[in-house]
Parts: sequence; C-alpha cells; structure tokens
Amino acid sequence: MQFPLSFWDVSLWLALTALILLITAELISPYYGQSSLQIKKGRLKTVAFTLCLLFLLTVLIRIFEIITPT
Repeated sequence: MQFPLSFWDVSLWLALTALILLITAELISPYYGQSSLQIKKGRLKTVAFTLCLLFLLTVLIRIFEIITPT
C-alpha cells in the first residue's frame, strides 16, 4: 500500500500550517479585543516554530536529494 501524500505534499502542508499558526499567534492579543480566547499564545508559538523547523528539515532533505548523485 502506497502513502497517498508525497514528500512535497507533506512539506507544503507543514509550511502552510506553520504560517497560519504564526499569523494567528501574532493576531491574538488584548489589543485586538480578543482577550476572551482560551488559546495560550506561548504554546501556539511553540507549535508554530516546531512546524517551521520541520519544514526547514524537509527543505534540507530535498536539497540533499538534489545535490547527491543517485
């Protein structure tokens, strides 16, 4: 059985999810009148940065595949 997503699809998903989480983390603040949200900003930023690092890891793997001869 073959996995339905390719490596490129997973990399793109990680990039988009990290971007959305980072934007959300920056927009959540008392200055925007959204103080009633029950989301912890620190934890959201931690998850977003973790996804960014995973995305960068996939990019490095992709570059390594391109550079090394098969």
